[in-house]
Amino acid sequence: MALYPVVLAGGSGTRLWPMSRETYPKQYLPLLDGRSPFEETIARVCAVSGASPVTVVANEDQRFLALEQAKRTAAPLRALYLEPVGRSTAPAVALVANDIVREDPDAVLLIVAADHDIPDREAFAEAVRRGESAARQGRLVIFGVEPRWAETGYGYIERGGELASAPGCAQVAAFVEKPELEIATRLVQSGRHYWNSGMFLFGARAFLDELERLEPELAACCREVSARTRSEGECRRIDRATFERCRSMSVDHAVLERTQLAAMVPARFRWSDIGSWDALWDRAERDGEGNDFHGDVQVHGVGNSYIHASHRLVVGIGLEDTVVVETPDAVLVARRGDTQRVREAVEQLRANGRSEHRNHRLVHRPWGTYEDIDQGERFRVKRITVAPGGKLSLQLHHHRAEHWIIVSGTARVTRGEQVLLLTENQSIYIELGQVHRLENPGKIPLQLIEVQTGSYLGEDDIVRLEDVYQRVTQEATP
Repeated sequence: MALYPVVLAGGSGTRLWPMSRETYPKQYLPLLDGRSPFEETIARVCAVSGASPVTVVANEDQRFLALEQAKRTAAPLRALYLEPVGRSTAPAVALVANDIVREDPDAVLLIVAADHDIPDREAFAEAVRRGESAARQGRLVIFGVEPRWAETGYGYIERGGELASAPGCAQVAAFVEKPELEIATRLVQSGRHYWNSGMFLFGARAFLDELERLEPELAACCREVSARTRSEGECRRIDRATFERCRSMSVDHAVLERTQLAAMVPARFRWSDIGSWDALWDRAERDGEGNDFHGDVQVHGVGNSYIHASHRLVVGIGLEDTVVVETPDAVLVARRGDTQRVREAVEQLRANGRSEHRNHRLVHRPWGTYEDIDQGERFRVKRITVAPGGKLSLQLHHHRAEHWIIVSGTARVTRGEQVLLLTENQSIYIELGQVHRLENPGKIPLQLIEVQTGSYLGEDDIVRLEDVYQRVTQEATP
């Protein structure tokens, strides 16, 4: 019975705004000593003895981001599934389970989230080993974490009696939804309640059988999604129309809270879902005044605070229990202890039609990055960086013309029937409606300034004629 790690990486991470955005969520940010939670998660599950290559389920918008970071870990991938829409964890897990059980009917799945912080890999691997014995006996195992405080943002699991057939595992007496503070305090004091980590271990067939019994309509829909999922290079593209019909449900609500097969492993490792800026302050090695600073920060009389500067100097004076997070286009200032409410601010940005909840000024693409420098009526200025070997799509625009100035590196430019090589300080003009492509044939990054002019400068004014990254024609990304 092989162990198949499955990393769920589809979250949006709104509570870590303004660094986390929809197009670049927290699981991919370098939050853990320079590495992302996604990278750390892959390294952690690969360290479990006997683990098969990792399966990742991610938002299709983060396809190239996930592939790039997975390659940095040097861990082999079984597959990267691309979710066209979010449907919570149960459909994602059921889809993967249906695929894997065809290859290996006895497969055991280790389901983990991409945005958790577990510094002790050995303690994690030891917890998995304890849970495997129960999973191989048909149990659906959840990892419970000993609570360090009365947290209202987590669900809780009440520990039942020991499982005689699986030493180190216990029965689940009850699940408790996210409680009010008074109830959470009582739960922590009871000594029987654990944080629900949202990590699971079970046989693929056992999970699918329980899903079929408890949610037959969802189970049938997930089977159809599995049958319609197609391979696309190293990815598995999920059929949108079929997946949209799946009911959005978590693994807990669909199965674990209703099954008689649930078991729990009391985890002995330090765990966080990095669900707020407070969580990052809590894990940090703080200075003598209880502060954690990142970037260009200068303070006077500041205590028990978290300040993160990513773009410019941030000066703090007379602050206590404060969180300050600065990015090129937004600054968050909050009282420490209230940072769970960042999600409310993000929802307000979305309701107001603003873009700061979705994109950074620096936007990542499979070929490199671009950053907006300035914008006004009928003009827009970008700084574009194309990685060595990177190639933008062959495209045209109906409403804008473009002027490119090469700052460094070498550009191969297709303009109509012409193919030109441009180097530092050279420029070229792309007329409105003219077919064009930009490539970097060199060994160093290509940097250029793009000046757009026209009546409409939105990212959806793109007609894609050819693309090496298999993106959809007329997709709203360059």
